[in-house]
Amino acid sequence: MNYHEAANFLFDLRRFRPKPGTDSTASLLAHLDDPHETVDFVQVAGSNGKGSTARMTEQVLREAGLSVGLYTSPHLDDVRERVTVDGRRMRKEALVSFVEAAQDYLEERAVHGESPTFFETMTAMALWYFGREDVDVAVLEVGIGGKFDATSVVDPVASAVTSVTLEHTGVIGETIEEIARDKAHVAPADRPLVTGATGDALAAVEDQAGDVLTVGGSGDESAAVRAAYEGRTNHTEAAVSLDGPDWTVETPIPLLGEHQARNAGIAAVLARQVTAASGTDATPVDEATVARGLRKAFWPGRFEVMGTDPLVALDGAHNPGACEALAGTLAEFDYDDLHLVFGAMHDKDLEGMLSALPTPDRAVACEPDLDRAEDEAVVARAFEDQDVERVARVSSVEGALDDALDAAGPDDFVLVTGSLFAVAEARARWTRAEIPKRVADLDDAREALEGTHVTDPGVWRMRGKAVHRVLKTRVQRRQAQYLKEEMLSLGGECAQSGLNDQDEERIDVLLMGTLSQFKRLAEKLEGQPYGLSVFAEELRSSLGIQHSPDERGYPWEGRTAVMGILNVTPDSFHDGGEYELREDAVARAEEMVDAGADIVDVGGESTRPGADEISVEEEKSRVVPVIEDIADVDAMLSIDTRKAEVARAALEAGADIVNDVTGLADPEMRFVAAEHDAPLVVMHSIDAPVDPDNEVAYDDVVEDVVAELEEQVLLAEKAGLDREQIIVDPGLGFGKSAVESFELLGRTDELHGLDCPVLVGHSHKSMFGLVGRAAGERGSATVAGTAIAAERGADIVRVHDVKENVAAVRAVEAAGSPESFADERGE
Repeated sequence: MNYHEAANFLFDLRRFRPKPGTDSTASLLAHLDDPHETVDFVQVAGSNGKGSTARMTEQVLREAGLSVGLYTSPHLDDVRERVTVDGRRMRKEALVSFVEAAQDYLEERAVHGESPTFFETMTAMALWYFGREDVDVAVLEVGIGGKFDATSVVDPVASAVTSVTLEHTGVIGETIEEIARDKAHVAPADRPLVTGATGDALAAVEDQAGDVLTVGGSGDESAAVRAAYEGRTNHTEAAVSLDGPDWTVETPIPLLGEHQARNAGIAAVLARQVTAASGTDATPVDEATVARGLRKAFWPGRFEVMGTDPLVALDGAHNPGACEALAGTLAEFDYDDLHLVFGAMHDKDLEGMLSALPTPDRAVACEPDLDRAEDEAVVARAFEDQDVERVARVSSVEGALDDALDAAGPDDFVLVTGSLFAVAEARARWTRAEIPKRVADLDDAREALEGTHVTDPGVWRMRGKAVHRVLKTRVQRRQAQYLKEEMLSLGGECAQSGLNDQDEERIDVLLMGTLSQFKRLAEKLEGQPYGLSVFAEELRSSLGIQHSPDERGYPWEGRTAVMGILNVTPDSFHDGGEYELREDAVARAEEMVDAGADIVDVGGESTRPGADEISVEEEKSRVVPVIEDIADVDAMLSIDTRKAEVARAALEAGADIVNDVTGLADPEMRFVAAEHDAPLVVMHSIDAPVDPDNEVAYDDVVEDVVAELEEQVLLAEKAGLDREQIIVDPGLGFGKSAVESFELLGRTDELHGLDCPVLVGHSHKSMFGLVGRAAGERGSATVAGTAIAAERGADIVRVHDVKENVAAVRAVEAAGSPESFADERGE
């Protein structure tokens, strides 16, 4: 079974109407031999904030050293986002395996009119996957209510009800009290239900659950835990303080809004309950760990600030209560005019939502690309009824956002809200990667088409047409249809995924043609609806068509730069101890610059397998004096560190670049780089130091790395860095086998789909054991790897042996343009 066949099977289950109860889910799990029984579960119910709370709980538990699953809905881009383990979404192979195991049972139940629904089956798949991956604990976001929700098939070790508002009336209750009682059925058997509910809702929760632990605001003396919101610390973070009976946490969190302080308090309590669940003598997770976890708990689409000139934010508020909270968060910002891009579902309280929001100076009504979306004309009329003077109608969310950005001044605020589906479509402006594909022959074409989940007949028919320029991306279904029609009219081709999702899923497309055809396609897309004019500019940028990016004078602009490694450590894997003495390190830096190094990368802590972490003070004492001594060399200086405090000290001492091999594990790192306007290397990192026993599986290692780096790049961009300053490193050897590292090296050019400079760090790594090179004899293989990386468009190569690798880079440059190379050298 192919992935698209398996995914289509799941999506087709949407034809079955939801029904109350957990019997269908339980029966499906029994058919699968109850794979979830070894996992501890946390349930998070509520009207608003349950997704954010689930994410914060998951991150704190991961920070405590547990392996953690997370199940949420809906997804923004890919259905596998709903099911993650330790932050990585479910593999395509696993989804196929689940469907193969469940298909016969599901079809047999459908014959009797008893098939599980899409949500019930997705829930069972999540629980099956968590059992398969042997996680310690899984956090489940409850769908609707609590008593009859599919997630209630588990017996949780901890549970919460975040808040209660009128929602899904007619399904779970007509009053606040009825809804609260329904949600409170998620209460665990042997510890308090955690809740942020208030008033009548709290009374009903207490009546149903009995033992309740309340999380309230800073002035709520009756609450067991008080959560104070201290306001924004920057445009993407806010400070919160949490006070429990015997613990206190103060930390920034990457979620804005007073309601998020209460969600953070609930998450902290849940995490403490889980880590104490193994016995009465167990110690709950400590305060420092809670603080670190909460600060890392970024959650897309929840008051997510995407830009500052003008301010641009996305928020998935989808009911009046959420819109009221959103209005409170907006009040924290100073701006001139509010431009509101709004798209909602037709079953929502449109009038109530708009009444809860501040009246915009200009509104753009739009319609997300799914059947349940409200027509933009109805949304526009609702704005007019709210006495909004300027209302525009644009059919697509992407087009509406573009319209709002065009109309906004630098001191205005552009807000996209109304539903997570609208947010998902708007967010594609920042996250969609157009991945150039190297297609030299029919085998390459076949692999590219199969990777886009094209049907087998489609692969056979189109593979001969793909040996040109090939670009893979994800777009809305109506965008895909338009692109296909236009590309065909120009003589090119466009293959679409075989996924038949009827709702929010964007689909993969593979565009195939000559550069001339792509250029004409971009021209034809200008001024077209459905956000296609936005896509036209992205197309030009990705393929270098009439695109001249602003240059900052960085050495990697227009060529491959060489970064020389200077380890001032006693224990690095290749050269540990050689340059530990300050005078030796300085001499080595000068030697590398004389040999042609464009960048010197100074590292004070080893990330080799088994390396011990050192303190901030010790690391600073190793690197800062060296950086001060070599600050005047004719090269840029980089600090290789995973600690923001070390990075700050190094930048103040004269470093120019921050090289973070943990992929922003320290949440402060991106802000340090932005404060100093310093380029930031963001590496795809599973473990740092490397853990050779941690086996990580990928569907397609290159596309998985691109997808996982996408969010880290966006975090750095939102901190204030431009994409040309955010350098991506695929992390060869970090959570990758030798085969996977070579795959990444050979497909270096595809990493440019992130629209960032690309760094390849391969020097003397164990991956070269694959070609028969043992430790100590990998220099020549490293030089060959440098040539491969440079030929495939690497912007920076990070190496120990500078002279030899500079020669390799220059040879590639000469082969690519011998006459220009000779002219440059005066020959």
